[in-house]
Amino acid sequence: MEAIKNFFKQDKFAEHVGIELLDVSEGCARAALDIKPHHLNAVGIVHGAAIFSLADLVFAMASNSHGTVAVAVNANISFMKATSSGRLTAEATEVSRNAKLASYTIRITDEQGQLIALFQGMVYRKKDKIV
Repeated sequence: MEAIKNFFKQDKFAEHVGIELLDVSEGCARAALDIKPHHLNAVGIVHGAAIFSLADLVFAMASNSHGTVAVAVNANISFMKATSSGRLTAEATEVSRNAKLASYTIRITDEQGQLIALFQGMVYRKKDKIV
């Protein structure tokens, strides 16, 4: 898993947004985002793009954790509850995987464990190895 962690240290966008990788294992990943003023939209709640970015990183980590390149073919997010401060955590779980496709569910929660958003994504699994 260290190779996967090191590989994703190259994700400059996640670094720029302020996403912190917490854990990765085969088919699973967790990351967190401390909400800052630049994560808020015009009405003072966390911007959907910030939440999507957090979910997308754990989606990428979990789907690439098997050591082969996986690229998104579909992603969907539903926002359940607005928030404007604190820390968000995203946890990805592999739902299904075969030679070509894999599906993941990502739950984004606040510090109290309340569901902020639910993200579902599917990847195409390439044959290329992650180095």
